[in-house]
Amino acid sequence: MSSSDHTLSITPELTPMIPRYSATAQVLHWLTSALVVAVLPLAWVAASLAREEPAKPVLFAFHKSVGLTILALVVIRILWRIVNPPPPEVTEPHGLALIAKASHWLLYAVFLIMPITGFLLSAYNGNATQFFYLFPIPGFEKNKELHEAFEKAHLVGQWAVYLLVGLHILATAWHVAIRRDYVLDRMLPRQNPDRLMKPQPRGG
Repeated sequence: MSSSDHTLSITPELTPMIPRYSATAQVLHWLTSALVVAVLPLAWVAASLAREEPAKPVLFAFHKSVGLTILALVVIRILWRIVNPPPPEVTEPHGLALIAKASHWLLYAVFLIMPITGFLLSAYNGNATQFFYLFPIPGFEKNKELHEAFEKAHLVGQWAVYLLVGLHILATAWHVAIRRDYVLDRMLPRQNPDRLMKPQPRGG
């Protein structure tokens, strides 16, 4: 087959030359996302069990451990973002860009607040946190008022998590299915162009 019959090319639809987040940022993002998927059902199942159920404190211990891990990852993500600025944003209407930026930072905020309030509501109930049963993080002297205050904040915060995560998923789906502007690709590794090269017929 001669070069006059076919040419090897990569169409813009296959491999747009979009700026991507660094490999470190991508790993931190997807690791945080996986832990968020894990931390929610741990809480739901633990909360549904009777107080005398032996699995209840175990599930809550893992829930708190995963939450504190998320806290550490989010702190690292913010520091990494400061030192290594993200790639330029995809062009979109000014209003939508502001909403996207605000929701992004609100997600950071809620994933900082939720582990902190979760730890404190337990600590002010006099409970130590068994971090993955590797070592205990001591609790504080019992304080009913502070325990109840942080418990209320944590319960309210869970709805913020549902709302913001839901909006984030819907926005991603909109970018992928409607706008098709490769926003999701920015948080994925660049594919090897050799695997995407296809012969494109020239002429009739």
